[in-house]
Amino acid sequence: MSWVSAAVSVAAARQASATGKYNQQIQNRNAQIAEQEAQAIEQQNEFTLARFEQQFAQLQGQTKTAILKSGAELSGSGLNVLRYNAEQAEIEKDILDYNSKVAQYQKIEQANFARMQGTIARQEGRTAALGYYAQAAKSLSSSGSGSSLLSGSGGGGEVVAP
Repeated sequence: MSWVSAAVSVAAARQASATGKYNQQIQNRNAQIAEQEAQAIEQQNEFTLARFEQQFAQLQGQTKTAILKSGAELSGSGLNVLRYNAEQAEIEKDILDYNSKVAQYQKIEQANFARMQGTIARQEGRTAALGYYAQAAKSLSSSGSGSSLLSGSGGGGEVVAP
């Protein structure tokens, strides 16, 4: 009977739609995870920079102590060493910050891509569902005029539940 075929097509349409929605939810969750990872990278960078600052301060203190212990004054080459260390520290901090920003950007792009994949999965589910609904309509229309899912034949008669 064509109404059985139509009922199966409607069930398949609902399943296709549900699958698309589920896949979209998975991709949205993946996007949230990627965004959380981007935040974690930013927090890790802040921690790394703070730790670097502490280590650098210790290095500068040790360097200054070594210069003064040697009997030299904090001028000339001694001062140049401290200045050079400070310049290199700034470069290192810039590199750490840059690498962190690149990693964060990659995670944000990963999140955006996951959302796009989710939207595509949802659209594919809708498209498949529409195809199944079209099959159901075709099955009903080819069964003859006056047929209905609720009645087993053309005109009046008793209502039969599918």
